[in-house]
Amino acid sequence: MAKEYIIYCDESIAKGDYYSDFYGGCIVETTDAERINNALLQIKRELGFSTELKWTKVTEHHLDKYLDILSCFFRYIAEGTVKVRIMFRQNAFEPVGLTAKQKESGYFLLYYQFIKHAFGLRYCNPEGEEIYIRTYFDDLPENNEKKELFKNHIYALQSLPDFTNANIRIRRRDIVDVDSKNHIILQCVDIILGAMAFRLNNLHKAKPEGAVRRGKRTIVKERLYKYILAEICKIKPNFNVGITTGIQSNPSNTWSYPYRH
Repeated sequence: MAKEYIIYCDESIAKGDYYSDFYGGCIVETTDAERINNALLQIKRELGFSTELKWTKVTEHHLDKYLDILSCFFRYIAEGTVKVRIMFRQNAFEPVGLTAKQKESGYFLLYYQFIKHAFGLRYCNPEGEEIYIRTYFDDLPENNEKKELFKNHIYALQSLPDFTNANIRIRRRDIVDVDSKNHIILQCVDIILGAMAFRLNNLHKAKPEGAVRRGKRTIVKERLYKYILAEICKIKPNFNVGITTGIQSNPSNTWSYPYRH
C-alpha cells in the first residue's frame, strides 16, 4: 500500500499586539495516528478528564492533566513520529501592495502557504514511492463557498512541480474540516499553538483592568507555556521563541526536523 500522512491543522490569534496570523499543525503517518490517538485518549481516561483540551480552557485545576497528556505527545515529537509546525507573522513587517481581494482572502491565502511550505513536503519522499496526504482542518470559520474554493486550491497542490516530483497525491475527499473534540492530536496542536501566540504577544504579562497583579489563569498559562518551551528546547537546544527555526544549510530539514517554527 502507498504511504499516507495526515496533516492536522489549526489557527489562533489573527491580530495580536506584536505577532499575528498564527497557524499550526502536525503531520503523522496514518499508520501511527491511531496508535498515538489511542495512547493520548488512554491517558485522558486514566486522569478522569472528559473535557476537550483547549488553550482557552486551561485552568489551575486541570494544569497537571494537560502536562501529563502533553508529556506523552512530546515523546512522539521527540522521536519524529509527529512533526509539529507553527507559523506566524511579526506585525513590524506589514504586507504592501495587496489587492482588496487578497486582503479579503488573507486567511485562506496564508493557510495555503502554510500547507505548501511549512512541512517541507517536497523532501518527504526520497525513495520516490507514491504518497498520499490527508488534511484535517479544525472547523474552518468561513462560508461554504469560500471553504470549497480553498479546498480546491489545496487539492491542486499535487499539480505543482515540487509535489509531482515528490510523487505526492491528494484526494479531494481527504481535504476536510473537522471538529477538534473528536481529534485529540489536533487538541494538542491547539495547546502548543496557543502557547506560542500567548507568549509572543506578551499575554503572560497581562493584568485584569484595574488590577495590580496578574490573574490566576494567566499565571497558569505561563507555567504551561514554560513547560512546552522546555520540551521544545530538549529537541532544539537554544530554541528562541521569536526567531525562525534554522535548517542548518540543509533544505531537507524543513521535513526532517521534529519541530519547526
